[in-house]
Amino acid sequence: MAEPTHLDAYGRARMVDVSGKTETAREAVAEGFVRMSDEARAAAVSGENPKGDIRAVAEIAGVMAAKKTAELIPLCHPLPLSKIEVEVAPADGGFAVRARVKTTSQTGVEMEALTAVSVACLTIYDMLKAADKGMTLSDIHLVEKAGGRSGHYRAER
Repeated sequence: MAEPTHLDAYGRARMVDVSGKTETAREAVAEGFVRMSDEARAAAVSGENPKGDIRAVAEIAGVMAAKKTAELIPLCHPLPLSKIEVEVAPADGGFAVRARVKTTSQTGVEMEALTAVSVACLTIYDMLKAADKGMTLSDIHLVEKAGGRSGHYRAER
């Protein structure tokens, strides 16, 4: 097992020094799902939800969250993000959420993509909780990443 990268010699948390790494194009894709009742899904799809267009609001929330990842996750580096794309789509049993984030930097954007998906899912919950308090957020995971020293990764699901 490799040495811990986020601990110093005394076991204290530290941000990894990436100053010696080369800036490369990097991209990450993450997905998640919000499972809900048929009634809540129908209200959201039909536009009859009293809080408005859940898809548009959740997509913007995901974009905003990706930009704030370094403020939310203690040891993440702030990154110059060149693209953030969040898509919320009706699916069987709820809504599927997908985020794609790009940068040219010294470290990857996996956390930004995962944060975008997580906050978009939470926003969907917030906007539909009056219709269904039993919604569940699930399957938030990294689908793919490209760039950097570790190269290409694609989840096998």
